[in-house]
Amino acid sequence: MKLSKIASVVCPSPTLTMASRVAAKRESGVDVVDFSAGEPDFNTPDCVKKAAVQALEENFTHYTPYAGIYELRKAFAEDLKKYKLDYDASQIVVSNGSKHALKNAFAAILDAGDEVIVPAPYWNSYIDIIKMCSGVPVVVKTKRSNGFRVTVDELKAAFSEKTKALLINSPNNPTGMVYSEEELREIGNFAVQNDLFIISDEIYNRLIYSKKLLHCSIASLGENIKQRTIVIGGLSKSYAMTGWRVGFTASNTEVATAIANIQSNSTSNINSIAQKAAVAALTLAQDDAEAMLKQFEHRRDYIAQRISDIPFLSSLLPKGAFYLFVDVSKLLGQSVGEYRIETADDVAEVLFDKYNVAVVPSGAFGYEDHIRISYATGMRDIVEGVNRIERFVKENF
Repeated sequence: MKLSKIASVVCPSPTLTMASRVAAKRESGVDVVDFSAGEPDFNTPDCVKKAAVQALEENFTHYTPYAGIYELRKAFAEDLKKYKLDYDASQIVVSNGSKHALKNAFAAILDAGDEVIVPAPYWNSYIDIIKMCSGVPVVVKTKRSNGFRVTVDELKAAFSEKTKALLINSPNNPTGMVYSEEELREIGNFAVQNDLFIISDEIYNRLIYSKKLLHCSIASLGENIKQRTIVIGGLSKSYAMTGWRVGFTASNTEVATAIANIQSNSTSNINSIAQKAAVAALTLAQDDAEAMLKQFEHRRDYIAQRISDIPFLSSLLPKGAFYLFVDVSKLLGQSVGEYRIETADDVAEVLFDKYNVAVVPSGAFGYEDHIRISYATGMRDIVEGVNRIERFVKENF
């Protein structure tokens, strides 16, 4: 018996694998500081939970339209207007989280062998999702000197006659960088000139720390760009709703219809209770989301300063999301006890094994010599975790 080719090339999520290792260590009684999870430590806002309870009490427990209830699609469309995006509710498809939204989007546009340009560092699941949809990821390594943002010249070098789409993630996981309007316009014009789809992952669109640097969606920069863009979004990060699994796509009518048809034959509608809860999040929980953002900003400022004070480590200050992408290249080529430190994976392994700190090495994101630290956790863990990282460096280098 032989499994499919897809099954043989798709790998488990490195971040979820690390989460499992953390859980196993904690079950044995070890105090592990977990900087690996991209999950807010806050509770879901009360108004969202109350809406879910009300939906249950009203027996809203049956099938819904497979693209999502109109009330929720309309709420997403209204929310997108904050970012100068004008979509009809019929152009929104509600999915089981943004990961499912991405899978739907790539399934709708890719044929076997189609190439997708993916700037690195990238969120680790992009590559496997593209492969599961019979596409070919073409990775473009960005430069730290340019804030890990891809340039049009780099896109041109990666372009081929098989290129079908390019992927943009702003604010970015794992770097926290944010594209400017000018940069996005240049990328959008490149896509128009070369007849490419744009997959714009905007899951962190609310998590930007500067009032002067508002989120800019590439789809807002002209009708020609908008018509070829599929916007990906969701509620997991900004509203602490990771377990509710509510994401969406926004696209032109033809693409939205294709995505809805694909979903109708895979999952049908997402959880009915979660849909009612999502409406409450979008309409009632803005103050909660703003309070979380302020906490993330406080954590960012603390951890970025602390890491910058540790010898041999450096990072760029994140403009959005809740990750610090730390350069550990000056630690490489050394030995720590029985460990030989040659890669970022080795750094992460020593931190986990000897100092009980979980981070994600940059190989998971298509890059070298960095680790990702998530500060979507409480200040107690942030302070203790950085103390341990500092001790690791000062004791061994």
